[in-house]
Amino acid sequence: MAYRGPSYGLSAQIANKIAAKRDKQLEAEVLEWIQEILGEPLPNGSYEEILKDGIILCKVMNQLSPGIIKKINTTGGQFKMMENINKFQEAAKKYGVTEIDVFQTVDLWERRNIPQVTQCIMSLGRACYLHPEFPGPFLGPKPAEKNEREFTEEQLRAGETIINLQYGTNKGANQSGINFGNTRHIFEVDSLWWLENPTLGVNVWNCLNTIQKPTFMQ
Repeated sequence: MAYRGPSYGLSAQIANKIAAKRDKQLEAEVLEWIQEILGEPLPNGSYEEILKDGIILCKVMNQLSPGIIKKINTTGGQFKMMENINKFQEAAKKYGVTEIDVFQTVDLWERRNIPQVTQCIMSLGRACYLHPEFPGPFLGPKPAEKNEREFTEEQLRAGETIINLQYGTNKGANQSGINFGNTRHIFEVDSLWWLENPTLGVNVWNCLNTIQKPTFMQ
């Protein structure tokens, strides 16, 4: 049998670093939230032991979204219990948990990354805010709402024109672009262009005035 001491040592170091990231207070909040969701006391045991077989997690999902998990395995070997974990993972993603927040089965079953399990449940708690039909309790802060702004095509075209003039154009301004690092910046503008484009010229002037003072060609 080949000697695997160094590999084991490295694995142990990684495991220790992951274990050091565990937040006992946060884990207690997660268990308290789960207990409130289920409306019944949790079994005795450590944090990971309570969650390991996936039964509790599946019950939580069915409370949040009734019937989302059709069958929960309460008996059977390790494969049946690991199947529970897989069912929870899929249900959590359907409910709104992002793929990146979902832990791997071995993270819980083999206790490889319990902090990731906690992060997943916290993400599940935040996803509850996205479901108006859910009355609570909630876990963690409410996610920030998107602040989407819409612009007309005319506004977008005007913005593109100003940006092009800032960084150089062969129409009107004869400077190829903005030079950074110089002690003095001179932006030469054809005065005829300003007369032909008074409205746009004001916008460009206001924008460029914060960058450099324009010098007009005679």
